[in-house]
Amino acid sequence: MARKDALIVALDLPDAVSAQAMVDRLGDAASFYKIGLGMLTGGGLALALELKDRGLRVFLDMKLFDIPATIEAATRGLAQFDLDFLTVHGDPHVVRAAVAGRGGALTRILAVTVLTSLDRADLDAAMIAPGDLSAVAVERARRAFAAGADGVIASAREAAAIRALPEATGRLIVTPGVRPAGASADDQKRVATPAEAIRAGVDHVVVGRPVTGAADPAAAARAIVAEIAAA
Repeated sequence: MARKDALIVALDLPDAVSAQAMVDRLGDAASFYKIGLGMLTGGGLALALELKDRGLRVFLDMKLFDIPATIEAATRGLAQFDLDFLTVHGDPHVVRAAVAGRGGALTRILAVTVLTSLDRADLDAAMIAPGDLSAVAVERARRAFAAGADGVIASAREAAAIRALPEATGRLIVTPGVRPAGASADDQKRVATPAEAIRAGVDHVVVGRPVTGAADPAAAARAIVAEIAAA
């Protein structure tokens, strides 16, 4: 894997026009982009297809969750565009339906374990199983792999334990909530630096505001890629 591809830049911007301008500013400093729900109604899918036409990689972060028939239909519709990654919630029935909907397409299904913006108190409020948060995330990863997920979304704090799972062989770990040293955590609660994430066994780090909000986004992206390479 090219080290530049280890960085996924999150285009969490108001609309596709501003996101396209950011991609142009980044130029060859980045080659993999995340488009999330916030962008979906602002032309996000059209932007995803345009980026693919430019030879860039695209992570569609939809975090799909519904009954199996709906998940299968939604994944089938999205997989026809051969986007690189698509996220679904890590519940086994959701993962199985997404894998069925993906069929033979190239899109890799990534299962969300526990969002990096959550802590144990948030899980308690949502009536999620009690116990250590990291243990919950690792078990959700194991069950998602068993259901056919190509990879998981998990924080760097759980990455080493997930990587050690027998079921994780050949699977991806993608980590959001990554912040360069000294950067604001913003709304993230379980953060790590790019180097910490890579050393923990992560394949791709997702970085948004520290890149897109920088005075020189290309320089910020190159600094992260250099940190990843050094790790």
